[in-house]
Amino acid sequence: MVLLKPSTLSKSSKLRPQQDGFSESLIGDSVEAADAFIRQWVSPHLYDSSSSSCSLYSLFSAENRGEGRRFLDVLRSLHYAIQSVVLVDPGSAKLPQAQELMRTAMKHLEKEFYRVLKSNRRFLDPESVSGWSSGSSDSITTSRSSGSASDSGSDGELDSSESSSELGNERGGDADAILDLKMIADCMISSGYEKDCVKIYKKLRRKIIVEAFSQLGFEKLNSAQMQKLEWEILEKKIKSCLRVARVAIITLFNGERILCDRIFSSSSVSVAESSFAEITLQSALNLFIFPITVAKCRKTAEKIFPTLDVYQTILHLIPKIEQIFSYDSTASVRSQAAESLEKLGESVNAMMIEFQSSITKESSKSPIPGGGVHQLTRYVMNFIVFLADYSDSLTAILKDKESSLPLPEDYFSSGGNNNNNDEENPGNAGSTMAARLAWLILVLLCKIDAKSRIYSDSALSYLFLANNLRYILIKVRASNLRVVLGDDWVANHEVKVSQYLEKYEKMAWGTVVSSLTRGSTAEETLRRFNDAFEEAYKRHKTWVVPDPKLRDEIKASIAKKIMPGYTGFYKRYPVGSGDIIRFTPEDLNNYISDLYIGLGGSVPVSTN
Repeated sequence: MVLLKPSTLSKSSKLRPQQDGFSESLIGDSVEAADAFIRQWVSPHLYDSSSSSCSLYSLFSAENRGEGRRFLDVLRSLHYAIQSVVLVDPGSAKLPQAQELMRTAMKHLEKEFYRVLKSNRRFLDPESVSGWSSGSSDSITTSRSSGSASDSGSDGELDSSESSSELGNERGGDADAILDLKMIADCMISSGYEKDCVKIYKKLRRKIIVEAFSQLGFEKLNSAQMQKLEWEILEKKIKSCLRVARVAIITLFNGERILCDRIFSSSSVSVAESSFAEITLQSALNLFIFPITVAKCRKTAEKIFPTLDVYQTILHLIPKIEQIFSYDSTASVRSQAAESLEKLGESVNAMMIEFQSSITKESSKSPIPGGGVHQLTRYVMNFIVFLADYSDSLTAILKDKESSLPLPEDYFSSGGNNNNNDEENPGNAGSTMAARLAWLILVLLCKIDAKSRIYSDSALSYLFLANNLRYILIKVRASNLRVVLGDDWVANHEVKVSQYLEKYEKMAWGTVVSSLTRGSTAEETLRRFNDAFEEAYKRHKTWVVPDPKLRDEIKASIAKKIMPGYTGFYKRYPVGSGDIIRFTPEDLNNYISDLYIGLGGSVPVSTN
C-alpha cells in the first residue's frame, strides 16, 4: 500500500517539501509508537545485533492475547510507514531506525510463531485437525483463490466475524491458536518475511508427519526385499501398509492440508501450496511406492486377495487423494496413486489368468468315492466366492480388458431371454466382471465334466455331475456371486441339476421301476422286483449326496416312483407266501432312507 501515486509525485516538484515533511512525521510517529510498545515485550539486549538470543514474554498466551493483536497492529502501521517513506523519501534519516525496529520485531514474532505452533501441537495434531469441519477450510480456500477482499480488512487483519464463523468451530482445543498463527503469518508475509515464517512452519510440521509414519510402523521396502520375504510375513506387512495408508490419507495428509489452508488463507495460494507440498510430498510418494512394489511380486493365484486388498484400499482413497493433493506441485502424488492402481490391476488380471490356467492343468485321475464333490470344485468355488467380494475393484480392473468371452448365448438367461441391463442387474453378459467369473465357473464345469468320465458306471457319473453343480449353486446362492451372476444364471443351472438327476434316476433305478410293470403274473413281477431292488441297493449304498436337501429330494423321488406300485402288490398278495414277499413297504422306505450317506447302509433281508 502506498501513500501517494508516483505519477502525482513526478508532476510537481513544489509538492516535495510537503511530502518530505509528511513522511518524516509519519515514520517518526510510527517509530516512536512501535519502539515504545515493542520494548514492553522484547528485552533491550535484543537491539544489540551481536546478541543471538532474546528473552520472550508470550504475547499470544490466553492472558496477553489482546496485547498480541495490538503488537500486530503496531507492526502493520510501521510497515505501512516504511513503504510510504521508501517511495517518497528514501533518504529519510528515520528510515534505518524504522527498518531495524521492524527486523527486531519480526525476529520476536518469528519466535512467537514457533511457540504457538509448538505449545499447541496436541491441538494441531493432524488427527485433531482432520476432524474439523471441512466446510470452513473450503470457504477460506475459495475466497483466497477468488481474490475476494470482503473477508479481510485492507491491512490484512482478520476481523472478529471471520474469527467466529471460520475458525471458531474446531473441537477439542483452543481455536484462538489457529487465529493467532494466521494473523502472525499474515503479518510476517505481508512485511516481506515470508521465507522466515514458512521455514519454521515447514520444519515443525514435516517432523510431525515423519514421526507419525514411524509410530504407525511404516516400513519402506523395495521389490528385491519383498521378494525375499515369506508369504505369511509379506501378508502382515501388506496389512500394516494398508492401515498406514488409510490413516495417512484420511488423517495425516488431510489434517495438514486443512491446517495449511487455514493458517495461510489470506496469503497467496503459492504459500499454502509450497508449505503443504514440502511437508507431505516425500512421505506421500514413499507411501505409494509400496503398492507398486506389491504389484511387482511374482504372480501366483494365492497372492490375488492381498493384492486386491491393496487395490481396493487405494481405489476408495482416490477421491480423497485427488482432493488433498490437488495442487500442481503435488500432481506426482496423484499420478503415482493412479500408477499404483494400474500396476495392481495388471497384476490382479495376470493372477486371474494364472488361476484359470491352474484349473485347466489340474490332472488328478482318481475318482471321488461315491460320486461326491471334487476337491477342485471346493477350491475353485471358494476362490471365486472371495473374488466376488471385490466386485467394485474387479469391475474397475477388468473394464475393457476383454471385449468378449466365448460363453454360450443363453448362459446368463433363463429360456434364452435376458432383458436386464447392467445398472439394474450386473449378472449378465454385458458385465465384464460377471462374464469373467462366469467363465471361470464354466472352465470348472468343463473340467468336472471330463472327470465324470472316469467313472465306469454312467449313473454314478451323472450323480457326480449333479453333486458338483449343486455345490456350485449353493456357494453362489449364499454369497455375493448371486448378485454378480444374477438370478437367471442360478435358475439356468438349477435346471441342469434337474437334468443330471433325471438321467441318474433313469439309469440307476429304471430297472427297479419297470420291474413292477413287467411279468405275466404277480409272483413273477414280485420276484423280478426283489432281484432288481437288491441289485440297485448294493450298487448305490456307498454312493453319496453331501447336500442334505438334495439327498432328501432324490430319496423322495425314488420312493415316489417305487412305493405306490409295490404297496399295491403287497396289499393284494396273500401273506405268508414264502420268499415272494421279501420286503414290507416299511422295509423299502428304511432301505431307501439309508442311501446316499456314504456309510454302506444295511443289507436287504427277507422278513420271512
